[in-house]
Amino acid sequence: MKGELPPQLAAIFEALVEEAAGLHYPDRDQALFASKITAQAAEAGYEALLDYYYRLRYDDEQGVELRALLESLVVHETYFFREIGPLRELVKHLASVVKKRGHARVWSAACSSGEEPLTLAMLLDQADLLDRVEIVASDLSEAAIQRARTGHHRRRTVREPYPAELAAEYLVIGERGVTSSQRLRDHVKFRVLNLLDQEGIEALGQFDAILCRNVLIYFRDSSIARIVDRITRSLNPGGLVAVGVAESLLRFGTSLACEERGGSFFYRSAS
Repeated sequence: MKGELPPQLAAIFEALVEEAAGLHYPDRDQALFASKITAQAAEAGYEALLDYYYRLRYDDEQGVELRALLESLVVHETYFFREIGPLRELVKHLASVVKKRGHARVWSAACSSGEEPLTLAMLLDQADLLDRVEIVASDLSEAAIQRARTGHHRRRTVREPYPAELAAEYLVIGERGVTSSQRLRDHVKFRVLNLLDQEGIEALGQFDAILCRNVLIYFRDSSIARIVDRITRSLNPGGLVAVGVAESLLRFGTSLACEERGGSFFYRSAS
């Protein structure tokens, strides 16, 4: 099977994937999308792409094949200490919440294999806040969440330059991979969650800070608007949302106010 997807088939596969997970592939990524679809179809034992589509759409009641396809499509590009400046500012915010209320909650959405929430846990531990801040971390990928729980990370998840002293205290860095501290992982509640799952998001409860960084770029505007609305509803009064440095929520008409803290931009819910 060649890595080519006729336009008609591409359209119905794109609709299926977007309906299931919100993932959107613009024109520049069509070749990548086609190669992943054809590779996964071959892996599932299908020579005809239309037969594979029919299996996904009409003969996959438990969603096993669809989950396998989504696993192959999800991007797991993350690493420890990525954009650490905003995380340090979030720790200050959480410290103020803990001072007022005695505890705080933070959600790392689309956390992949856990490098972001584990970095945040390191910073909270350094600030003597780890025991008073509940960290929830979620991702669409079951495989990624399993890696996060076991603490086995790829070697490229630690990249130069990085805070060596912080890494030395919480990570074991070897030639073949990185192992994160069991104590940190015990403080993070890892969950499999689709960001289009409204009931699943509501079940997580309310948070004082939400990280949704470098994620929204993979969604169409209409899906982003829905996700932002659900995130906004999950914030406690005065709570903060952090998105990637190249992302903005302002054009989606959000009720969140944009503000700068320590050189990083956040979106704050009404107090």
